[in-house]
Amino acid sequence: MTRHLVLASVRVPGDTALYDVHVANGVVSRITPAVTSGVPGSQAVNLDGRFVVPGLWDEHVHMTQWALAANRIDLSGAASAREAADVVRSALSRPGRAGEGGSGLTVVGVGFRDAVWADVPSLELLDGAARGVPAALLSHDLHCVWLNSAAASRYGVPVDSSGLLREEPAFELTRELGKLPDAVVDAWVREAAQAAAARGIVGIVDFEMTWNRDVWLRRLAGGFDSFRVDAGVYPQDLPRAVADGMRTGQDLEGGAGLLRVGPLKVLIDGSLNTRTAYCVDPYPHGGRGLLTLSEAELLELLVRARQSGFVPAVHAIGDGANEVALNAFAAAGIGGRIEHAQFVRRQDFTRFGDLGLTASVQPAHALDDRDAAESNWAGRTDRAFPLRSLLAAGATLALGSDAPVAPLEPWTAMSASTTRARLDGRAPWHPEQALTRQEALTASTRGRGRIRVGDPADLVVLDGDPLTVADAVFAAMPVAATLVAGRFTFRGGL
Repeated sequence: MTRHLVLASVRVPGDTALYDVHVANGVVSRITPAVTSGVPGSQAVNLDGRFVVPGLWDEHVHMTQWALAANRIDLSGAASAREAADVVRSALSRPGRAGEGGSGLTVVGVGFRDAVWADVPSLELLDGAARGVPAALLSHDLHCVWLNSAAASRYGVPVDSSGLLREEPAFELTRELGKLPDAVVDAWVREAAQAAAARGIVGIVDFEMTWNRDVWLRRLAGGFDSFRVDAGVYPQDLPRAVADGMRTGQDLEGGAGLLRVGPLKVLIDGSLNTRTAYCVDPYPHGGRGLLTLSEAELLELLVRARQSGFVPAVHAIGDGANEVALNAFAAAGIGGRIEHAQFVRRQDFTRFGDLGLTASVQPAHALDDRDAAESNWAGRTDRAFPLRSLLAAGATLALGSDAPVAPLEPWTAMSASTTRARLDGRAPWHPEQALTRQEALTASTRGRGRIRVGDPADLVVLDGDPLTVADAVFAAMPVAATLVAGRFTFRGGL
């Protein structure tokens, strides 16, 4: 076993000098001017002037759902309910697909966005497309499932003429649809994780809606080693976690140094796509969305979290939900995270900083949901996906994807945060809310921004300077290698 690894002749962003990065026992031990001779007892890898940055974290992932999505029907391109039904019809017409239905499997699609459709989903429409084969289609935000009659009958769930389930009934069915053999799902997770490592990911916060500890212990025992995992806990499992002595940040025995207890995930509203995000003002179609926990109930949970050593991560999308979350954090006297923070009242921005909160945000959603935001939050989108306003108010930003809602691709997230635009010709959307490249890197590396002596040797080697390459290059940044604790998890031809 090599005791000492040297990443030789590297650059750091914004600097033309060459350095050697020394790694000992999984930690960055020294950063020195580059030398031509090796270090006794070390393995040296000449990186020929490539750039090294701290490893990237995706702070909000549903890892099993992300792996499953890659093996389901993609509905993300459907511009209407009828187009989505046609995609299902076409998929079932391909060789072998009809046989799946006949053998008893449910056809599952993912990624539809009915919030921007001119028509609406219906039971009749999906029945016609699936021709008696059970079909369940998951919305891109996972807060809605569109069923046909055969699927509703199979899973014993009541649906009206829309065929739609929303919020908790949708979550329950989504969990049921994910009950495939462990060996199958774990293989898909390994494949998805290897792809993420090839993009510079060294860690994720996994908010899969299940008792996640044992799932990851099984995967690690089976050889998973692509990145670190902070496994979230949901309120229904908090008593079990406390009884087992778990707390946020704790290394888990059997986790090979890669698995820790994550935050306590608490959902208090829905989503923009389903028009269930809880808002101060009503939606154009009526209603203010759905508050799934009252402020008093949330406060009780936050106090329990404080007492048991858990960092709360509160899902709040609408401006009304963010107000409720901020009130509860203030009353509980605890720091933590607000997941999404997509729509915030102007007077609430400073409260993020005052309370020492992290805004766990997903910048790609700003581009995916801009049309839905403009139609539902018309005239107020200057405070939607407000990255700059949050950072200026003193919040800590943590970038993620919410995969499978957006791809587990950190450069997509960072590009969205810095350009507020895709490379499709559309004008940037509220560019005043953009981040700088350095700010985006810092928010993707748990505040590190630059490699430092004493940090874990979780590192990414890049073929260009991320601070200066063109926007198109930055969005698809070429990654040469990724290391976790000084071990290569991806090595692209070095």
